[in-house]
Amino acid sequence: MKRIALCAVGALAMAGCSAEEAAELPPQPVPAAVPAPPPAPPAPPARTGFRLDGSYEQGAVVRGLAPSNTVQLTFDGAPVEVAPDGSFLIAFDRDHDGSAILSATLANGQSVTENIAVAPHSWRLEHVNASPTGGVSSESFRRRRAPELERIYAARAMRTGSVGWRQDFRWPVTGRISGVFGSQRIYRGEPGSYHTGVDIAQPTGTPIVAPADGTVILAAQAPFTLEGHLLMLDHGMGLNSAFLHLSRIDVAEGDRVRQGQTIGAIGSSGRASGPHLHWGMKWMDARIDPQMLAGEM
Repeated sequence: MKRIALCAVGALAMAGCSAEEAAELPPQPVPAAVPAPPPAPPAPPARTGFRLDGSYEQGAVVRGLAPSNTVQLTFDGAPVEVAPDGSFLIAFDRDHDGSAILSATLANGQSVTENIAVAPHSWRLEHVNASPTGGVSSESFRRRRAPELERIYAARAMRTGSVGWRQDFRWPVTGRISGVFGSQRIYRGEPGSYHTGVDIAQPTGTPIVAPADGTVILAAQAPFTLEGHLLMLDHGMGLNSAFLHLSRIDVAEGDRVRQGQTIGAIGSSGRASGPHLHWGMKWMDARIDPQMLAGEM
């Protein structure tokens, strides 16, 4: 009986197979070729400078990318948080002067500086038929106001990790704009502070939605002296929204909300001459114009 299964052409002498026996062996399969791994995508080119997107003007927000290998970023000398991908956010206060300095320190110790020219605005005057203290005596107002301000300051100091700051902001409600950001208000002949947000007039009970993803950092179910039922959202990177004079609040502190989610309803609580939404925004200590961020209604 032929020993076909035990013979190999390369080992005739060792196995004792003849050339004739080896010739009768079945052909051996050829190993399949292993495909080469695809080439790795090329690394993105290093950023040697800043990439900025936005308007350089009072009340505006600017998004940016820091130079590659940035380990510290400052804006007018104050530290600015930088996301792992190099993204960051800055904004110009309503009263920011004509220039700003953005500076990055790199891992190798070098620094990259961007000098920014900030365009001014001509803010308008508005006369409002309301008391600057909300209709209460000065002493009573101060007593009530102190703990309210403490809650507001504590809320704005919170950092929740929200990434809503990356989104394109939308209007929380549409309607007639009855007050614009930055205008100087005169309360029954007495000059007051400038208007820190944008007002949208709509009937009491009109729902409002989150302009971007955020975390609820303050929900005043008991109305504040000036703001009434006040709701505040943290959008991340030091950017937050405040919604004033609400008739109701539909979310609770600590809730994470999505862009477009209903969060409350328009009212006239607090110091208000009629039902409307006051939408105010801050980045760090800078008061900014929500209308510039949300765009045309």
